[in-house]
Amino acid sequence: MTVNPPTTHSSGNSTRQGFAAGTSIAAAIVLMTVGILQIFQGISALANDDVFVVGPEYVYQFDLTAWGWIHLIVGIVVVLVGLALLTGATWARVAAIVIAALSIIANFLWIPWYPLWSILIIALDIVVIWAVSTWSPDRVRDV
Repeated sequence: MTVNPPTTHSSGNSTRQGFAAGTSIAAAIVLMTVGILQIFQGISALANDDVFVVGPEYVYQFDLTAWGWIHLIVGIVVVLVGLALLTGATWARVAAIVIAALSIIANFLWIPWYPLWSILIIALDIVVIWAVSTWSPDRVRDV
């Protein structure tokens, strides 16, 4: 028979986990907001709006219609994963990290068309990845 030693939870750990849990809920909301904005960005690119300025030759250059479809599809998936993240399910957390990473890549490649917006979305995606990866629902329940 083995006896498990009593576990001690420092208040710093519980505070950090509580902050990460709250940030994960905020991350789900931010993820859904980013997805909705990417959908609008995709629709705008598909409509050949005059908002986007085509710069000099770029290595990863697609036509504006291709970028419109990329942002539209990524935006829809981001919204769906953001909704699933609200449940706190492990698969939703993994999917949130993956889709946020894909969003970072898409927005990095989109920088020549909309630099400040792309950098903002990249920063928000980094916050989402941090919040989701540091939150441990099991530790919050044990405290």
